[in-house]
Amino acid sequence: MKKAGFIDHTLLRPDARRAEVDKLIDEALDAGFATVCVQPTWVAHAADRLGGSEVGVCTVVGFPHGASTSASKAFEAADAVERGAIEVDMVVNIGAVLDGDWDLVRSDIAAVLDAVENRAGLKVILETCLLTDEQIVKTCELCSDLGVAFVKTSTGFSTGGATEEAVKLMSQTVTNGVQVKASGGIRTPEQFEKFLAAGANRIGASAGAALLGEVAPAC
Repeated sequence: MKKAGFIDHTLLRPDARRAEVDKLIDEALDAGFATVCVQPTWVAHAADRLGGSEVGVCTVVGFPHGASTSASKAFEAADAVERGAIEVDMVVNIGAVLDGDWDLVRSDIAAVLDAVENRAGLKVILETCLLTDEQIVKTCELCSDLGVAFVKTSTGFSTGGATEEAVKLMSQTVTNGVQVKASGGIRTPEQFEKFLAAGANRIGASAGAALLGEVAPAC
């Protein structure tokens, strides 16, 4: 696979405008990124622009805090798939993870998994900067049991982003074909290579071209 195929080219700022989304889409088409990852409001537009290409549309639900109800997350996910998303990145119920309420964590993820009904790949965002290693492992084990597509490190909107240590731990823990997505603060070709070497199968970044060494990373 070309390096570009490992990248979800991402624009999740709440103030993103149509011209910026279109620029993201054009860059993804030129580079051949795996997906564009956009807020739900842009899913239909992106799907229309990308129709017939190999670049997919990814979106987020329960984002960025993970504190929405399971029903709300499930509705968001189903709506996004109807609008053309092929991948859905949901934020885990972080408070439930911290409380050790694993029944709630499981049912929350399962509700979204049921909502996408095998029509889209589900990625579960852990927000690893807020969790202990033990909580990361337990969440990855639960996600493996449920059979999600990916576990993902970060939203990029919390106190920290991806770390090599977290990615290594996640990749060593997941089973059942679950893959690992690293996101949050990945801006250079050197970081890109390090996270792939650590076990990431996908990289989420707003600096997709910079990861490929095509432009200088933004400051």
